Formats: sequence, C-alpha cells, structure tokens
Amino acid sequence: MNLIERVRAILFQPRQTWPVIAAEPATPAGLYTNYIALLAAVPAVAGFIGFSLIGVGGIVNFRVPIVSGLVNMVVGYGLSLVLIYVMSLIVDAVAPKFGGQRNGLAALKLVAYGATAGLLGGIFSMLPALGVLGVLAALYSVYLVFTGLPVLMKCPPERALGYTAVVVICGFLAALVIGLVTAVVSPGAGVMAGLGAASRETGDVTLKVPGTDIAINSRKFEEAAQRIEAAQARGDSQAAGEATAAMIGAALGAATGNQVDPSGQAIAPEVLKEFVPAAIGGLARQSLSAEGESVMGITLNQVQASFGAADKTIEVDITDHGGISRISATAWAARSLQREDAEEVERIYRKGDRAFHETWRKDGSGASLLVLLGNGVQVQLQGSGVGIEALRDALPGLGVDRLAGLPRQP
Repeated sequence: MNLIERVRAILFQPRQTWPVIAAEPATPAGLYTNYIALLAAVPAVAGFIGFSLIGVGGIVNFRVPIVSGLVNMVVGYGLSLVLIYVMSLIVDAVAPKFGGQRNGLAALKLVAYGATAGLLGGIFSMLPALGVLGVLAALYSVYLVFTGLPVLMKCPPERALGYTAVVVICGFLAALVIGLVTAVVSPGAGVMAGLGAASRETGDVTLKVPGTDIAINSRKFEEAAQRIEAAQARGDSQAAGEATAAMIGAALGAATGNQVDPSGQAIAPEVLKEFVPAAIGGLARQSLSAEGESVMGITLNQVQASFGAADKTIEVDITDHGGISRISATAWAARSLQREDAEEVERIYRKGDRAFHETWRKDGSGASLLVLLGNGVQVQLQGSGVGIEALRDALPGLGVDRLAGLPRQP
C-alpha cells in the first residue's frame, strides 16, 4: 500500500476505496506502522511548530515553552494512537445494535482510514489562527466513517446514520478526555490550560481554538444524545440526523453565537447531472448515477458517469459537499507539485481560482485529472487507455465554466 495513494483515494473516492480496504489483508501492527503512526504525527508535530515555534498572535502574543511543547507533542501523539484503538473497540462493540457484524480488524481499518481527513487537518495547527479549518476537516472524517460502516461493519445502509452518530459522540467524548489528560500530565498544564475553561455554574466546557470559540454545553450534549437514542428506537433516521446536527452545531459555537456552519448548501444532484453529456472525447456514455445524502446536517451530493468504447474508458465524478467541499481538497489544492519518474508524471497547479491535480502514465495507458472549481465543486476524470491530453480535451464537454458559476443558496 502506497501511503500517498491511499490518502488520496480515501479522501477523494471513499465509496470506491472502502471495498478495496475491506478486501485487502492487514494486521493491527501493520496498520499502525504503515499508516496510523505516520498520519498521527501530522497534528502532533504541527501543533508543536504552531504553538511553540511560531506562536499565537493577536492582542497578546504567546508561545508555549519549548520543553512543554515537546512534552505536549509526545504525550498528545501517544494518546492519539490510543484513541484510535479505543474507538475501534467501540465501533466493534456496538456493531450488532445497528445490524452490523463484529470484526475487530475491520473496525480498526474503519477508524484508521476514516480518521484520515481529521489527522491531515491537524496541519492547520501550524498556523493557530487557522485552527478552525482543522475542525472542519474532522467533520469530513464523519462522512468517511459514514460511507465506510456499511462496507466494513456490514451494517444496513439505512442504519449507518445512527451508527455514525453514536461513533461521533463517543469519539468526541473520548477526545475530550484525552485532551484533559494531556493537560494534566504536561508541564504547566500544557496547551490545554490556555485553551480550555469550565463554568461551575452551567457545566459548560469551552475549548478555544485560536480564531474562534468552540463551546460544548454538557447538558445540551446529553439532551442531543437522548434525542438520537429515542429517534433510533422509533426508526426515525431524519430525527436522529437533526438531533446530531444540533449537537454538532452546539459544539461549533451555536450556543455562543460563534456559529461555524459545516453544512452550507450543496448543489442538488439533479443540477449536477445536467452537466454530464451523452458523450465526451468521442466516447459514448455507458452509465449515469446521481445521489444525494444528508449526514449529520451535512449535504453530500455526487454524480458519476462512465464513458467507453473498445479498450478506452473515462470515469467522471462530479462531487459537491456543500460547506465542507474545500476541506477534503485542502491537502493538495494549496500546494504546487512537479514530480516525474521513468513511468509517471504528476502535477499540481492553479489557474485563477481553480486547482488542478494531474497524473498520467508516460505510455498513455492511463491518466487522472482532478479539478477543484472556485465554488468548491470537484470534477474528476479517470481514464484507462487514454492519456492526459484526452482528459483535458474532455473537460470542457462537462461545462465546467457554467458549473463553476453556479451560486450557492444562502
């Protein structure tokens, strides 16, 4: 397994990647050594750089002392590895309650790969003022878990929403406990001492991400959990989703007026579908599907189409995740890349407000083109038996200029 390829696949093509993950052999030791331990280092190291080397600016500038920062980094890193294992135990234990099958290794795979977006989002800790983006990246991990549960834990798709809600709640509480443990064992109470506070009167716990306030009201959190449980007992997935969305909204500051909206308004799949023509690049359309989902108040819309003739195929994927569309692309859209070896070429670049990620085989046997439009819509073309020029030529046929101009509803 290539780390970069796996990260790219799980972020940009989760539905296609989960079956691959489910089928491939793995061991807990291998997952930790080759994937979890590497990605978990991202938020740990970035946090040390951001809080101890760069520092937090504003009215008052401060930096966490180097020694304290190093201890925070090591302790936080170790506890994050523990958290992933604990979460896998929870995922495995509750599987039967949602019609799933217990499988410890599958649960660890789910948590490990599902956490990819959140772990990579930890890079924003390097610039503490952008810390809220790391929170939004973690929300994309919620979607990854949602898409992975039916595949790895064999739960019915219609029960994946409630299953995800329980996992999110348990994960949030476990992360909060780990944060408090970090504060206790780190010198000078660690970073959490300056980032957290509790109210004796209300029982509220406030975690302050630089640049925003994330307020968690324990009473409302418990009420939301009870509403989710009651909705699940009635089989009312819509009510469960609304209750969980309210919980997330409160966690992101709705109660204090500092609302961070993870949902936005995704462009409807029926609208996205209109941009798929009957043929592109001289290849006739073979299949077309459009679907929309609402998970935890987050809308997820996607259109997929296949074009082919003889030994040439182009797979098209148009995706819009509303308010979190850019989060999944942040790992690549903000950088530039020129990579080439004897067999393959890879480029990441920008043109105006669009980001492009191109990969192609030099022998013309395959290519991939991913475009992030200015309004957050992602368009991906995956070619087999065709080169990168064919994908570039096919792109205008999808009406990307009109697609980029589609407004979002307030």
